[in-house]
Amino acid sequence: MVQLIALSAVLALILYIAVRVGAERASEATLDGILGAATLAIAEELRSVEGGAELELSPGTFSMLAAMGEERIFHRLNLGGLAVTGYPDLPLPDETPSALTAVFYDAPYRDADLRLAAVGRSLMIDNRPTPVLVIVGQTREGQRAIAQQLANRAAALGLAVFLIAIPLSLLAAGTLLRPIARLAEAVSRRGGHDLRPVHHQAPAELQPLVAQLNAFIARLRSTLTQTETFIAEAAHHIRTPLATLRSEAEIALRQSDDEPTRIHLRNMIRATEESARSASQLLDHATVVFRAEQHAKDRVDLGAMTAALVARFRPTADLKDMQFTVTLPDERLETVGDAVLIEAALRNLLDNALKYSPADSTVSITVQRDGAFARLRVCDEGSGLNGETLPVLSQRFRRGTNVGQIVGSGLGLTIVAETVAAMQGRFELIDRKEGGTCATLWFPL
Repeated sequence: MVQLIALSAVLALILYIAVRVGAERASEATLDGILGAATLAIAEELRSVEGGAELELSPGTFSMLAAMGEERIFHRLNLGGLAVTGYPDLPLPDETPSALTAVFYDAPYRDADLRLAAVGRSLMIDNRPTPVLVIVGQTREGQRAIAQQLANRAAALGLAVFLIAIPLSLLAAGTLLRPIARLAEAVSRRGGHDLRPVHHQAPAELQPLVAQLNAFIARLRSTLTQTETFIAEAAHHIRTPLATLRSEAEIALRQSDDEPTRIHLRNMIRATEESARSASQLLDHATVVFRAEQHAKDRVDLGAMTAALVARFRPTADLKDMQFTVTLPDERLETVGDAVLIEAALRNLLDNALKYSPADSTVSITVQRDGAFARLRVCDEGSGLNGETLPVLSQRFRRGTNVGQIVGSGLGLTIVAETVAAMQGRFELIDRKEGGTCATLWFPL
């Protein structure tokens, strides 16, 4: 719109300048025609008489010059190089004129800018040819007035064109952009998870854009499919060899009686366990990042999912002589979201509670309604946060300063925080007064 209005302003200015220049040239040509005709008429009225020349200035000759308006008129008649009538100091032309055509020129005279015409002829006086020069000059106020009047009309016309161009530019811009806005609205309504081709009625000018958009969607869909396949395959091809390596190292540890070898095997088991946990957490985090943009709409029963995960972790808790106390609601608390992400968040919370809690301790899990949210709380009796805050601990690969001897990757709380953000929920991590940590998740019902 701004470009169209600017173009209209330039065109209006060009129109004004063109009319102004044309008006000046037209009025000057008109003045020259009248001035030249008057000068020729005076030259033709000059006659030879006995002993000299006779000139009868007709009132009609000067009346034709009055057609240009109220102007001052000057004349000069030279006979044989001498001024015999008129204004003897009226400026002469630079070139000698002929009797056929007038010579026109400009010159300042008596505080005015004159337009002058000069005509030359030869007159027989005393049987001798004598050169005659007739000069007529006229001020140009009328010419300027006519040019100014036409220029003012041109300026009014240009302004009118510019004012009309403003609503027309708005209309043109709206007409041009409306199909693009409709296309953008149609694409925005689809959401980030809808990767179907765009079938939207669009003008022929937008068809290349729609074609390229569909090509981009196809490439994106292919890339996401490959990413999901890679994550699944990586999870299998990394976890299985590490589990096998750990099993073989544990068997070798039981069968070995050499203490240095046993130390090396224990270090190998620990390194394998760290690698397996890091690989698992990295893959879980990649899954969270990938699926967070998909906006899945699964109906998840938080109570049932929590009970199933607690049952899965119970053997691990029994190995450390730890207890689970689970409080589930009588009603069914459901949230809508990605079940894989919610399970990953709860699994990491339970894993942290078991990992950082001492033996013979208790982990409390509570699921209950909290207004329009379902609140899930996991409390342990571990080492606590040691002054660290959730924004710091939820950074990637960031671990607490008091857990250096415990195997971990620093991605567990990152996964939980990103999952809750994708679910439009809330995550809180606080120290317990009696020791330990409480992690609380709020999921919208």
